[in-house]
Amino acid sequence: MNLRTSCPDALLKALRFAKALPIALGIATASTNAFAQSYEFAEKEELKFGFIKLTDMAPLAIAYEKGYFEDEGLYVTLEPQANWKVLLDGVIDGQLDGAHMLAGQPLGATIGFGTQANIITAFSMDLNGNGITVSNAVWEEMKRLVPHDAQGRPVHPIGAQYLKPVVDKYRAQGRPFNMGMVFPVSTHNYELRYWLAAGGIHPGYYSPTDISGQIQADALLSVTPPPQMPATMEAGTIYGYCVGEPWNQQAVFKGIGVPVITDYEIWKNNPEKVFGVTEAWAEQYPITHKKVLRALIRAAMWLDANDNSNRPEAVQILARSEYVGADAKVIANSMTGTFEYERGDKRQVPDFNVFFRHYATYPYYSDAIWYLTQMRRWGQIATHQPDNWYHDVAKRVYRPDLYLEAARELIEEGIAPESGFPWKTDGYRSVQTEFIDNVPFDGRKPNAYLEQFSIGLKGKDTVQ
Repeated sequence: MNLRTSCPDALLKALRFAKALPIALGIATASTNAFAQSYEFAEKEELKFGFIKLTDMAPLAIAYEKGYFEDEGLYVTLEPQANWKVLLDGVIDGQLDGAHMLAGQPLGATIGFGTQANIITAFSMDLNGNGITVSNAVWEEMKRLVPHDAQGRPVHPIGAQYLKPVVDKYRAQGRPFNMGMVFPVSTHNYELRYWLAAGGIHPGYYSPTDISGQIQADALLSVTPPPQMPATMEAGTIYGYCVGEPWNQQAVFKGIGVPVITDYEIWKNNPEKVFGVTEAWAEQYPITHKKVLRALIRAAMWLDANDNSNRPEAVQILARSEYVGADAKVIANSMTGTFEYERGDKRQVPDFNVFFRHYATYPYYSDAIWYLTQMRRWGQIATHQPDNWYHDVAKRVYRPDLYLEAARELIEEGIAPESGFPWKTDGYRSVQTEFIDNVPFDGRKPNAYLEQFSIGLKGKDTVQ
């Protein structure tokens, strides 16, 4: 999909040159000074970005559709990728300039889990947006154990303790309880593991010699591409999965499964995807990178503007085959502030998808550290690391300095509000307590955080 304006390239370049020329000659007026920063020349104008067909790629789609990339003088091609590994490889080898990434991908690559590469992110794409779905057969067994309210509806949030008897039954029958997640360093993997462990179900360990993630596991987690999740569960290969939208709601619409919990209920307002580039690319094209960030911030603002009033239009855009390619009704179920669990049990979840409010786009160091603690908890980081190691990695990969530089320009141009950005933060959120198991997370103390869990590695623990 070639995302170009209908206006001839030469005309656009001439316009930008005309606006920049007075400044270059030292005869800028007050008005030309006002937009001087906006018309810095990008070192690279032709860009290709990768994405996976999920609703949280929305900032990329909106930045194109609303002309925000072109406002920055960028000609962008958006290209869907087959899976997260292909996407990451494309960024590393230069086939892609950047991409919609799992929040754990830049971190995993930088520390050398799976693929070694220096990837950075200066933009968090969204908060929340995932769910855990189980098959109808599994839900029927769980449902008998879950408390119900006066109207006969299951009481949420539904913890994994209600799944544990089902898993135990399957194991006693010699049937492995298989579940799907999208990638070893995905939020989905860590959220699914977090939920299972909170309910007493061991999700398994990784080790340097066994990267299956299934060592000592009660439930066996494996990688399944997001669009294939519903069909894989319908075929009986997996009994449940954790994935982003629209693939939980797709199971409801197809009548093959029931989402039992959203990630908003596992960790309220958790970070989800990021926009990633190689460190070398960011250093080679700093102005281009800043312009991309400006466009993405504007897109995020549009998506959350006026109490989500633009979401119906966003749903129609995302439903198109070049983006998510799912039925608009399925996408709308979550994107417009509702979520359907059992068929007909639709509830208000206004923050299921958040793109700008709650400082959603700011790349917090503490968010990075949470992912690193989960990598350690499950053995992807095989040995103990001191607290300062976690902080050093987070600050190398997450770049709020670059983000705030782009944000400041938008504020000075009257495009973004000063209040939309956390200027006083040191990059760490306050202690967070709204988790499914009520275990508090302080990003400044990663090892102390890990010590609180009964299931998972901590201290000097290793996997044999």
